[in-house]
Amino acid sequence: MEALKRDFYERNTKVVAKELLGKILVHRLPEGDTMGRIVETEAYFGNGDPASHASRGKTPRNSIMFGPPGHAYVYFNYGMHYLFNVVTEKEGVPGAVLIRALEPLKGIDFMFKKRKVKELKLLTNGPAKLTQALGIDISHNGLDLVNGEIFACDDKKAVFNIVSASRIGISVGKDDLLRFYIVDNQFVSKK
Repeated sequence: MEALKRDFYERNTKVVAKELLGKILVHRLPEGDTMGRIVETEAYFGNGDPASHASRGKTPRNSIMFGPPGHAYVYFNYGMHYLFNVVTEKEGVPGAVLIRALEPLKGIDFMFKKRKVKELKLLTNGPAKLTQALGIDISHNGLDLVNGEIFACDDKKAVFNIVSASRIGISVGKDDLLRFYIVDNQFVSKK
């Protein structure tokens, strides 16, 4: 398993969001690796994207989005959940892809312990669920996804169709079709 290179992330956020589908997200833990196929993503830009944390410029919270591509942008949402994003675009240009859902592949017992649910489908079918299942939290904010304990790798065997849809859980920027998911995958958070 070889991590995706930095140049994969150093591209248009929408392109990266689509091309992350089918890739394998890995978190190397002392207890063993957790892995899941990325089945749903959302693209967030900077200026001109009212739903983006970077829409009004650089702040201490969103500064990672302006940094080098291929790093994790993890934030605490609604005071309850961590959400995991990958930074895209060239350094200085804000962009990030929210990983919305995964299909669990490895470390499933660990995921069940972390999530405290009984159904496989409920382990990682949402952005807060997948961070909990994989043990991702604010300590991973800024982590280098090219050389770190969390990374994405290619799965050349994956064949699927993609749907473009509106992003979820936002009040502005809903008309843009910047959510992407794999057709007929049971782990997609919302069809």
